[in-house]
Amino acid sequence: MPIIHTALISVTDKSGLDRFAQGLVAFGVRILSTGGTARFLKDHGIAVTDVSQHTGFPEMLDGRVKTLHPKIHGGLLGIRGNADHAAQMLANGIEAIDMVVVNLYPFENTVAKADCTLEQAIENIDIGGPAMLRSAAKNFSGVSVISDPLDYDAILAEMNTHGGLVSTATNFRLAKKVFVRTAAYDAAIANWLTALDDDHQPQRFPAVVTLQFHKRQEMRYGENPHQLAAFYEERPTVDHASVSQAKSLQGKELSFNNINDANGAFELVKEFDTAAVVVVKHTNPCGVALDENLLSAYCRARDTDPVSAFGGIIACNRPVTGPLAREIAKTFVEAIIAPGFDAEARSVLAEKTNLRLLETPPLGMAAGVGQHAYPLGLMDMKRVRGGMLLQEGDHHILAANDLKTVSRRPPSERELLDLLFAWKVAKHVKSNAIVYARDLTTVGVGAGQMSRVDASRIAVWKARETRQTLKRQEDTLVGSVLASDAFFPFRDGIDAAAEAGATAIIQPGGSIRDQEVIDAANAAGMAMVFTGVRHFKH
Repeated sequence: MPIIHTALISVTDKSGLDRFAQGLVAFGVRILSTGGTARFLKDHGIAVTDVSQHTGFPEMLDGRVKTLHPKIHGGLLGIRGNADHAAQMLANGIEAIDMVVVNLYPFENTVAKADCTLEQAIENIDIGGPAMLRSAAKNFSGVSVISDPLDYDAILAEMNTHGGLVSTATNFRLAKKVFVRTAAYDAAIANWLTALDDDHQPQRFPAVVTLQFHKRQEMRYGENPHQLAAFYEERPTVDHASVSQAKSLQGKELSFNNINDANGAFELVKEFDTAAVVVVKHTNPCGVALDENLLSAYCRARDTDPVSAFGGIIACNRPVTGPLAREIAKTFVEAIIAPGFDAEARSVLAEKTNLRLLETPPLGMAAGVGQHAYPLGLMDMKRVRGGMLLQEGDHHILAANDLKTVSRRPPSERELLDLLFAWKVAKHVKSNAIVYARDLTTVGVGAGQMSRVDASRIAVWKARETRQTLKRQEDTLVGSVLASDAFFPFRDGIDAAAEAGATAIIQPGGSIRDQEVIDAANAAGMAMVFTGVRHFKH
């Protein structure tokens, strides 16, 4: 195990540095440092040798050149135990440097500011820092390299245990962490710069896209048992309230399909400001409801399609309470994802030992993202063989005043609320998508069909099947509204909706047969509004 005699410290983030450096001094470590870091250490009573004194060469060019010197990189790269390297280092007055503590200029934070200029971005591209990190990491068998202040305590603890030594195994772990960090740093720079055109104007899509994902867990299998799979978390992340940020509180190990379904459910429930519950099966919502009473919302969402809800995923946009937990426990579900579970809910659900509970951070988006600082975190990526499709996420929000009434009759206030609700749900249903809703509750969903009229028929069939299953007297389709994710190419879909009992329709419009469709709505006395926006989801 290498013993630490000399450490070079040059950091931007100085959190915990004084205590760490004092710990090194207690082991007799000599400290080399530069600029602001050297001043910081001296102000805390820590003896420091300036790098310029060590190299015999002054810092210059406003500090751009200070550690790019053979006495620095030779001291890092010289292989310990290699007689030839030792002779060359001795002949050139190069002393070994046993530890490097470096974190980088805050490029990512700088470009995350909406008013960041190209000049500011360029000045925050670190050159010497990554060079030292990489030199030290390459020579991990003899050099300890620390790029994260969170590692300070563990390193001091190990040195204390082993008399100032740091193990090669620890150095290897730290070296891997360095190459991950420098790769992410270079990727952030490349993504940002290649999103500028030749006149330095921002473009939405970078010319080169480099992403970094960290393995969170290996799965038992993928979509099917013969497929191996793992779950990776994107870093840096923009959206903090997401499946990737959720904490597993209990239950069996999450499967590939659990995570995929939980993501679909949670992304839909986040659409609503009012308390909402979503039930998803195979990535499609089979029930959605809004109600300030979350228990009532759950019961109505589940009863949209109780057959499909069995074995589904439940998402809530409010913390799960004890009464809600007791109701959920009556049905077999795979997982619940929500921004919290109260103590009573945890106690009730603990009896369901296989039920997965996923607790997300509070809902909301991270602030301070510049116009193209890190757009990739809010974009959708679809892998195709040999390439990738990249698009903006479907974050369109439809307001009531965006609607165009095209029928003779405008929607009533109640119909309008249901139309906007059904439209949000349809956005998250696989295309072709049809959603029937009434009283802010889905009553029938038709998903993923090759024709729109088939999707409509399935939605109606589902609603009628549920009526029989629950032995309802009332036909929930009567007085409902219908949302379609894309335009109706023929009037048959309108006729089917009218026959089912729907009184209003929301759809994008834009078909060459729009007038025929409008005439069908008028003939049935239905209200129809156009959004001018479609929501295909493939």
